[in-house]
Amino acid sequence: MSTKTGQVQEFNDYRSKMNDKILGDKNKIINRIFNLDTNAFMPGALDVKTKELLGLVASTVLRCDDCVRYHLESCHKAGVTKEEIMETLGIGTLVGGTIVIPHLRRAYEFWEELEQSQTN
Repeated sequence: MSTKTGQVQEFNDYRSKMNDKILGDKNKIINRIFNLDTNAFMPGALDVKTKELLGLVASTVLRCDDCVRYHLESCHKAGVTKEEIMETLGIGTLVGGTIVIPHLRRAYEFWEELEQSQTN
């Protein structure tokens, strides 16, 4: 049985709490953006795994740690391997340049925790 600990649990708790507050305000524009984001990552011409890997590259290039964490966890749930993650992060680092390296470090650490939560 997997349990989330540390930064994975902290990230999910905070994200859930704040999403509930934001969506609770019922702002039409924000709610539609959240809905569009959710629907964009549903299976379509591309499968979920591919879409999440694309999201991970884009988030890495844009240096959004929250987005990187979200896509890493989604990739983990979709059965992406460590080798696939590392190749994807490599592409993101190549496209984004060396300024991405601190985000790469945090992504690697987060992925390790996701893998550890699977074995607990």
